Order: sequence, then structure tokens, then C-alpha cells
Amino acid sequence: MSKKVAVVLSGCGVFDGAEIYESVFTLLRLNEAGARIEAFAPDIKQLHVVNHLSGEVAKGETRNVLVEAARIMRGDIQPLSEAKAEDFDALIVPGGFGAAKNLCDFAVNGVGLQVNEEFLAFAKRFHEAGKPIGLICISPVMAAAICGAGVKCTIGRDLDTAKAIAELGGDHQDCGAREFTYDENNKLATTPAYMLAENMIEAKEGIDKLVDKILEVA
Repeated sequence: MSKKVAVVLSGCGVFDGAEIYESVFTLLRLNEAGARIEAFAPDIKQLHVVNHLSGEVAKGETRNVLVEAARIMRGDIQPLSEAKAEDFDALIVPGGFGAAKNLCDFAVNGVGLQVNEEFLAFAKRFHEAGKPIGLICISPVMAAAICGAGVKCTIGRDLDTAKAIAELGGDHQDCGAREFTYDENNKLATTPAYMLAENMIEAKEGIDKLVDKILEVA
């Protein structure tokens, strides 16, 4: 029987939501492997809206994380409030600044981060049930909050973010864009993707390996 995987998105667009390439690469690899996919996003306002042409915050604009994430999923997505971990074999979270702005507030508060309560409760249920979790790009800043202190994870080689992960209780592992790390005790796979990748090929190779590992151990 094919594995059923929950994918949680954090909006749409690298600077204020889910990174689109990372999301599509994740979905594509899952589809190629014959996995069953259901996507979710929190039904909340984004931290802010970024003009992706200028890179500046669009003052006065507001957008909804779920509505924006629906762009990536062609509308086939549900509110995170309706997700039940017991219905799935694994969880994967693509990166993008939305993971650090909408799923948690790392982009604003750094090591004082707070994780969205709805997302944290959902992710923790996977960990408590011994089900594998994949965190991509900047998402591993939430690894210790989900899996506990000492969890092994990577965001690549960014020294400041690696230091922050250590302060948050994680055990950061140096890792190339084409590779991934796997914490066997916590069943957590992480890959740097666009925290380090210089092109789509590098990002996709690391994500492919992460997805393959998640499905292998699910």
C-alpha cells in the first residue's frame, strides 16, 4: 500500500511564504514514488506581504497563508486545523521564509522563537508516534521544538543560523545542498535546499534524497 504523506505549506513565495521550487520538488518526488499526498496550511494572516519584484514589504497589504498556499496546490489544500496525524505515515515541510515567519517567528525573534501552536501540536504527534518528519531549508530551526533537545538537523553551512539552532537545543550538522541528514533516533530528515543551493538541480537532488528516505522509513 502506498505511503500517505502530509505536506504543510506556509504560503506562496520565498520571501513571505513557502518556497515554490522546494514545494514543487517535494510534491513531484512524492508523486513519482506513488505516495498519496494531502496538503495543509494554517488559516491565518501572513506576517506581512513582500513584493517579490522589489524585495520590499508591501505596506498595507494582507494575505492569508492558506489562500496563498492554495496557489501551489491548484486549490487542493485544507486548513491545518482539519489535519489528523493518525491519518498519515509521514510529514514534510518545505522551506521559504514563510516557515520562519508564518509557521514560527524565527525571522523576527531568532532564538526566542515561538512555533505556531496548531502546527507544533500536529508535528509533535508525528514525532510521538514514531513517524518520520522531513524539514527543508529554514524549517529545521523548529526541529528541537518538535523533536526535543539534541535532535540532529541541518540548514547547510550558514554559521549564524547553525549557532541559533544549537542555542535552541538542536545538534546542527554541516551538509551540502545535494545531501541530507538523518537523525535515526528521531526519524528526522533535513536538507539545506535554497539555504545553500545555487540552482534548481542542487536543491532538487537534496530534496529527492530526503523524500526517498522519508518514504523508506515510513
